[in-house]
Amino acid sequence: MALPTVEELAQQLAVVSGATEVTPDAPIQHIADVDSLDLMEWLYNFQNQHPDIPADESLFADLDDTTTMRDVHARLLDLTPQPAER
Repeated sequence: MALPTVEELAQQLAVVSGATEVTPDAPIQHIADVDSLDLMEWLYNFQNQHPDIPADESLFADLDDTTTMRDVHARLLDLTPQPAER
């Protein structure tokens, strides 16, 4: 299964947290209604939907006041297994 777009990931976080708006470039720590429990619930849902991508809580280990969902998406891209070349 392909990795969702950054916009889809942001929307999933909005659903989990109940935040009225989560945009890909908004710093996660500055989004009202998003807290660490929401991030862990989002991650749990992501892991269940994408068991082939080895994402864990270290995804948020260096979360600071500039980290965005676009940054998280880039980290997930790095973790996504690439198809074998023939």
